[in-house]
Amino acid sequence: MGKDKSAENIEDVEQDKTGEKPKESADSGTEAEDLNAALEKAREEAREAQDKLLRLAADFENQKKRLQREKETALKYAEENLIKEILPSIDNLERAMDQDQDGQDFGKQLLEGVELTRKGLMDSLEKVGLKPLESVGEPFDPNFHEALAMEASKEVPEQRVMQEFEKGYMFKDRLLRAAKVVVSKGDTEKS
Repeated sequence: MGKDKSAENIEDVEQDKTGEKPKESADSGTEAEDLNAALEKAREEAREAQDKLLRLAADFENQKKRLQREKETALKYAEENLIKEILPSIDNLERAMDQDQDGQDFGKQLLEGVELTRKGLMDSLEKVGLKPLESVGEPFDPNFHEALAMEASKEVPEQRVMQEFEKGYMFKDRLLRAAKVVVSKGDTEKS
């Protein structure tokens, strides 16, 4: 009994399909080895790609966290430069307060100290983008002026700012505070 019956059946089925008996070749063994090698190479490349992807994702996350920390720090200390600019004005106020209060010209010295302080504060604020609005004598503009009253005037033409109660300011290109003004009605005694 040389062959097993099931093995004979398989050979018969294979012979029926092709019309001849199958050939066992050395090519199929080499081809399988080549496919296995290619598969293993592809798996290794996939592992390397996945490793690179994970490293990139980690780098991205670290960069994101670093930028968030820098943003928080910048916001926390955003006013630092402004405060540094204002400190000399505080020093001027302290000097004005330390002046000899027994002297005759105390009022004049105090006024000079206050003027220096105001000038120093304005210079500091202008460096960061604050600009005062010039209103007196200008045409009334509701975008920049808040009219508190209207008064008749022979000297100031109608719809012009006569007096300023509170100065208006621009911060960079934005209105920070409108000027509070008195607007002229013009000469109401004309006949």
